[in-house]
Amino acid sequence: MDDPIRKLEDSRSNGAGCIFCKIVSGEIPATKIYEDENYLAFLDIHPQAPGHAQVIPKTHYRWVWDVPNVGEYFEVVRKIAKAQQKAFDTDWILSRIVGDEVAHAHIWVFPKNGAKGDKNNLSENAEKIRQALG
Repeated sequence: MDDPIRKLEDSRSNGAGCIFCKIVSGEIPATKIYEDENYLAFLDIHPQAPGHAQVIPKTHYRWVWDVPNVGEYFEVVRKIAKAQQKAFDTDWILSRIVGDEVAHAHIWVFPKNGAKGDKNNLSENAEKIRQALG
């Protein structure tokens, strides 16, 4: 049966015009804090807190639940969260998976209360996280 809503969702999810795909390809600049063969983490341009990051698969998937090796994905998210704890001297790291803002799988990871630093100083925050990642 033809489902027009599903067709619309599918047309939005092929990666064409996706801002996160453009970040992966280097077409749009980003403050990268972590990158490996499959995943990329970069600072959000509208941070909720110092070090607010987006962790994405490099391959376009519409939803986090579509990422084939979701366990590997969450290991990368954990690595970023642990680095944020160290970099911003806080134990409280939040993560959010919603997916309505950008039609590309992404997980927000950011410190909550007591994070030390200026949330808008992306270059300094990126360096702190990179150092904490070792």
